[in-house]
Amino acid sequence: MVGLQILKRRRQVSAKLVAAFNGLPVANISDCMTRMTAAGPRLRPMHKGGYLAGPAITVKCRPGDNLMIHKALTLAQPGDVIVVDAGGDLTNSLFGEIMVATSVRIGLAGIVLNGAVRDCEEIRRGDFPLYAAGVTHRGPYKDGPGEINVPIAIDGMVIQPGDLIVGDADGLLCVPYDDVEEVLAATHKKMELEKKMLADIAAGTLDTTWIDATLTRLGCNTEPR
Repeated sequence: MVGLQILKRRRQVSAKLVAAFNGLPVANISDCMTRMTAAGPRLRPMHKGGYLAGPAITVKCRPGDNLMIHKALTLAQPGDVIVVDAGGDLTNSLFGEIMVATSVRIGLAGIVLNGAVRDCEEIRRGDFPLYAAGVTHRGPYKDGPGEINVPIAIDGMVIQPGDLIVGDADGLLCVPYDDVEEVLAATHKKMELEKKMLADIAAGTLDTTWIDATLTRLGCNTEPR
């Protein structure tokens, strides 16, 4: 039944590619995806710090209900990232300390929750990657409906089961399964370019002629008058 179903994940990014992305700045990856994709500024790291990378298990929940998140925890494999679209509602928390402990025991790479958490002090003291839209003490319902391993979207960022999810202090990004290798190569090229720019800044030789060239093209004077 649409709205109440559990599907199999048919494919997922390889552990080798996940490892290759682990630690790459999300901002650089985003630049290499033409800055057109983002999970929105509300989804922030709730944990102490660290990097997130892994294949997505997607969950779609009714706002305020976490039944299908609990089910996803029984299906997830080590290294997975459970990504939950709960509509962004912050009325009820959908994840807390007990579920974090379960996630750590399973060996999940992290949790992404377009909704609220509770037990935030305990979560912030830990390194387990957990991103959420907010905090509230009020707990969830467990009645459904919901779906697992269906396409979901968070603030326009579409996530398919098995896509690569990456996150750091700047936020979250989904790299589509079919684009992972291309984006990885482009990100390494960008990082080499930035390394050269930092060296030029240190040496005082950074080329800034593009600024005046752009202003001229826009019809703006380049010298104060």
